[in-house]
Amino acid sequence: MIGKTTTFAKTLLLTGALAALSACGGSKDAVKADLAASQVTTIGVNAYLWRASLDTLSFAPLVQTDSNGGVIVTDWYTNPANPGERMKVTVTILDQDLRADALRVAASREVSQGGAWVASPVQAATIQKLEDIILTRARELRRDALTG
Repeated sequence: MIGKTTTFAKTLLLTGALAALSACGGSKDAVKADLAASQVTTIGVNAYLWRASLDTLSFAPLVQTDSNGGVIVTDWYTNPANPGERMKVTVTILDQDLRADALRVAASREVSQGGAWVASPVQAATIQKLEDIILTRARELRRDALTG
């Protein structure tokens, strides 16, 4: 009787272990969720914020990009509709998480006066709008990775 009890206990233990392992295997949904995690670190900073920043700044020529340090710097950009003004933008991604406080946008603005470029203040709303556009795009990229 002890032999049957031991065999039964071993079988029960093995069945429980196999059930636990099969639960750990995960499904395709778990893999997709993992790919769309808020922390993507293959390039040193959050990949969604990085891609969204590049997409948002695609209108301007880039001077510097450092995916490990999370820095993107544009060259001076002049809007054809307003040739007397130009802007230069720097985006810094500060963290590996997809969070609003992981993003810093700075801009410089110059206006043409008498044939020379003169520094001029940038409206805070302009910086905020750029940050909002980048964050919205990053969330879209993350959502697309999750669903797609």
